[in-house]
Amino acid sequence: MRLRLLGSRYSVRHRLLAIALLPMLVILPLMLGITIYRWNAKFNAVLASEVNSDLTIAHQYLERILENTQEQLVSVTKSAEFRDVLASPQSSGGSLNAFLVQTARMLHFDFLYIVADDGRVLASAQPMSSAVRWDWPIITAALKGRSGAVIDLFDRRDLLARSPELAHRARLELVPTRDAIATHRTQEMSGLVVHSASALTLPDGEHVALVGGILLNRNLAFIDTINDLVFHNGGLPEGSRGTATLFLGDVRVSTNVRMFRGVRALGTRVSAPVEKAVLGQGRTWLGEAFVVNDWYMSAYQPILDSYDRRIGMLYVGFLQKPFTEAKRDTLLAIAIAFLVAVAATVPLFLRWASEIFRPLERMTGTIERVEGGDLGARTRNIESDDEIGRVALHLDRLLDRLQDRDQELRLWNRELNQRVEERAKKLQHANLQLEATTKQLIMSEKLAAIGEISAGVAHEINNPIAVVQGNLEVVRELMGSQADAAKTEFRLIDEQLQRVAEMVTRLLRFAKPQEYAGHSEPYGIADVVTDTLRLVRHLLDKSKITVAKESHASRLISMNRTELQQVLVNLIVNAVHAMSEGGQLTLRTFDAEEGEHPGVLIEVADSGAGMAPEVLQRVFDPFFTTKGREGTGLGLSISQMLVTRQGGKISVVSKPGRGTTFAVWLPDAS
Repeated sequence: MRLRLLGSRYSVRHRLLAIALLPMLVILPLMLGITIYRWNAKFNAVLASEVNSDLTIAHQYLERILENTQEQLVSVTKSAEFRDVLASPQSSGGSLNAFLVQTARMLHFDFLYIVADDGRVLASAQPMSSAVRWDWPIITAALKGRSGAVIDLFDRRDLLARSPELAHRARLELVPTRDAIATHRTQEMSGLVVHSASALTLPDGEHVALVGGILLNRNLAFIDTINDLVFHNGGLPEGSRGTATLFLGDVRVSTNVRMFRGVRALGTRVSAPVEKAVLGQGRTWLGEAFVVNDWYMSAYQPILDSYDRRIGMLYVGFLQKPFTEAKRDTLLAIAIAFLVAVAATVPLFLRWASEIFRPLERMTGTIERVEGGDLGARTRNIESDDEIGRVALHLDRLLDRLQDRDQELRLWNRELNQRVEERAKKLQHANLQLEATTKQLIMSEKLAAIGEISAGVAHEINNPIAVVQGNLEVVRELMGSQADAAKTEFRLIDEQLQRVAEMVTRLLRFAKPQEYAGHSEPYGIADVVTDTLRLVRHLLDKSKITVAKESHASRLISMNRTELQQVLVNLIVNAVHAMSEGGQLTLRTFDAEEGEHPGVLIEVADSGAGMAPEVLQRVFDPFFTTKGREGTGLGLSISQMLVTRQGGKISVVSKPGRGTTFAVWLPDAS
């Protein structure tokens, strides 16, 4: 009841405060948050649209460069001057080369040459290697009569074949760049080339191609022209700046992005997310990206060569920091305006709410005092004639009636408690008697079953033992002096027959241990372990089990030798069964103390499958077995009884998949 009233108190107060503050402190901030979120998304979308428009302009300019290059070559092949040079008798000499040198200089080509359909360079604006590559798609198309221009990737060998100076201009030292994919490269030796070819027919009717190219690596005039074209109107806010870049792979080969001290960021590399999206997946990147040393609103587009491979990227973008600061200033202004509105209205709302929940809290306090034992507590003196004042008056009247009923209930409660205590004592006593009787019945049934099993085993086994012993004596008499040759075997047979006979007696000892006692002269355990291994040798020979034996015990024990041998045989047989696929059996003996008592410890360890915790808890219970019909469940329980009767202790440690170790501690015979 107390918890319910407290919950009502806080519920009323909190509801009134919620009514007063929810619109200003929850609904309005939520609406502002949603509005700001959508405004921010729209703002970013506008920036992405703007940078996408800039990328479109840059792409169109690049396409226009390719078209102009193609048109320039076509104009050269159709010019009268070129036709006159080709038709002159000295066209195969220096005049054609001189014309190409002049044309290349005028059109700003980095190389210009005429190639035949067998790869021969007929003329060139500069000395060229005879091994120049001519099987580019753009050249083969021109040899078939189709002119064109593309951007191709020239490796260092292609550049050297055209001009060593061209290869030198293309080479860039790579600059370690933040957020770029790790690489072991230190230089970029290849080059991006505007590659153009125009069809040409010589006076003798041979079809050749006029091939020209412009290296874009370090071509700062080209990239500055793109930047001026895209950001010519100064539409960026103060503090921002527009940038443009041409990438070969992920390396900036022509850019106006600046590093420290105004140095152009040639040789720096693009960030890993952009490289994966643009070069790896062929997508156009629109959005924020880290560029060298700052964040930019960026647009990246893959550049395809004549083989339709992604060999680089075209980039435009502008510094994002001014836009971020503008958004931050806007959000700060909204937050300040909101805080001013809260500071002006919340105190007024709280005052109105307090005029309602304070009388209610006073009534709640009265109820709490009543719950605490002060049945004389009353509300009284509520300065209000409204519904709350009338409720307070009715509450005081109800509390008067409650005080009278409480006295009656206390009297009835005392009488009821006395009767309950009397009944509880009787039930508890009866329950204890029932538990004791149940335990006695279970033990009686268990002992009766063990006695019946022991009697049956004694009856079935003793007679065959007597027959075997008698016939063994007859065999000895028949063999005469030859029996000495098998004296050891006869001794072992006698010992094992005696062991079988004693086994029956031990079953009876398990059922009635108080009627039996054993005694033996002190002896060392090393010989017992050796004899035991001989007895189970047939099991070890049939399995893939290796045996490791360590004998470090020097003390003597007095346990019956046959009983100890039975315990060890049982443990070894269980270990063999646990290692059906092979493993290692380890027998260790050494001196050990149990508390302050000296003794000897025997460990039998296997490398088998081990035991689960629930099996480990019941391993010494009589008749508990995991071998199904092959086991009786008495081996370990009898072994425990034999060791315990001698004053010793047997324990086991096992983990699934890590094998099992049984430890038998026996007290020193002294």
